[in-house]
Amino acid sequence: MALIGCDGSGKSTLASDLVSLLDRRSPTRSMYLGLGTGDLGRRIGEIPLVGRLAERFLTGKAKKAHDGKSAGKEKRLPGLATALAMFGFSLARRRRFRQVLDFRRQGVQVITDRYPQAEVPGSFDGPGLSWLRKGSALVERLASRERALYAEMAAYRPTLVIRLNVDVDTALARKSDHQRDMLEKKLAVVPTLRFGGAQIVDVDATRPYREVLESVLAVLRRHGLEA
Repeated sequence: MALIGCDGSGKSTLASDLVSLLDRRSPTRSMYLGLGTGDLGRRIGEIPLVGRLAERFLTGKAKKAHDGKSAGKEKRLPGLATALAMFGFSLARRRRFRQVLDFRRQGVQVITDRYPQAEVPGSFDGPGLSWLRKGSALVERLASRERALYAEMAAYRPTLVIRLNVDVDTALARKSDHQRDMLEKKLAVVPTLRFGGAQIVDVDATRPYREVLESVLAVLRRHGLEA
């Protein structure tokens, strides 16, 4: 089961609570399948003296890589150093994804916080290096290899996708350290993802958390899973 949605939709809290409830009946684990770059940046920001400066530098690099262009210029892939870092994060994601598959082979049901997709390039839980952009020959090769990683992961269709829907004001209220424009981009992309034709159930996550949890539990019961 995959929980997807914009930052601030409640995926992490919901994954934790669902595992606690479902594990009473059947072995259940949760797995975070995001890149973790946001948490890394926040940890770097806590380093005395140089942390804030380093965090701003990395945030700027990441935003530029995702935007892929400066004013009036063609979208391009990032430089080699940034591309290698982004590719490294994707390799770490694939390693966690393989852990999910290992759990399933052991008969453990897994709830994932996010799920990799190969439909939309340029972040959004998909390849960070857009295969549609140009760059150096080496970076283009990295982008091609990264795309293959995501195609490999996306070939495993989740049994059920629960899409937690919020508006940008709700997301920003819950994630005040995030940028509005980045949240708006995520909110625009999430409804377009199909995850290989998996069954997707929409849940209004702007409501109080207890109501959201009860709605998700009702969905799981309809699919033969009870807490």
